[in-house]
Amino acid sequence: MTSIQALLNLAKTLPGENPGLDMQLLLTEVLACDRSYLHTWPEKTLSEEQLLRIQAMLDARRAGEPIAHILGHQSFWTLDLKVSPATLIPRQDTELLVEQALALDLPENVRVLDLGTGTGAIALALASERPDWQVLGVDFKQEIIALARENADRNQLSHVRFEQSDWFSSIKPHDFDLIVSNPPYIDPQDHHLGEGDLRFEAPSALVSGDEGLADINTIVAGACAFLVPRGWLMLEHGYDQGEAVRSVLQRYGYHDVKTYRDLMNHERVACGRFGPE
Repeated sequence: MTSIQALLNLAKTLPGENPGLDMQLLLTEVLACDRSYLHTWPEKTLSEEQLLRIQAMLDARRAGEPIAHILGHQSFWTLDLKVSPATLIPRQDTELLVEQALALDLPENVRVLDLGTGTGAIALALASERPDWQVLGVDFKQEIIALARENADRNQLSHVRFEQSDWFSSIKPHDFDLIVSNPPYIDPQDHHLGEGDLRFEAPSALVSGDEGLADINTIVAGACAFLVPRGWLMLEHGYDQGEAVRSVLQRYGYHDVKTYRDLMNHERVACGRFGPE
């Protein structure tokens, strides 16, 4: 018989930055309990069925598969989101964009567009905090839109809309007070693409040409026609792309350009307004 404590002791055999937490997440999934239970009842043993399931999960994790893919879901903001290999796994870094979007000086009945919505993380987080906002999330594949809609149902956020669109291709112009995006921004030559969890995520959600700036350029240029006067554009970007993204925003005539730093003190989110100053 294998106890909870025995499995917790195996955490050191797992890859990643926080194997102890990963092991706890796997155990809480299999045992349908919270993490406090693991430390309250470490001597409890797993059934044969539970042990077979956790062993399969551990094998997948040792092979490098992301915890979120193994569990099938990921926490983001105050939400629990179903994930898919077709989309980017929501990350804590992106919560900075949500925080700063919520802090903007915006009118009532704000209209928000989330470009490349993926799991719907940003759109749903904003809608959960501002139920009076009109939030639309778009992505280029119908299977991704289906996932985002499922996450809206999962979190009882029925007032958020999700539609299929390749960036702005199916969107009516001159509509939005705020456009947000966590676009692909990794250089195709970046060695990190062959390491860790990134090996298992959709390249279309990660990689962009022009040293990672191609999609950011497309969004900055295109958003001009889709923002109300003095509307905001806010983008997540790579830790070393802050100066380049500010330059792109300024080149296309955005003003009040700002950059926000993440918990590691890296420049992570940029924003600017388009229209008369």
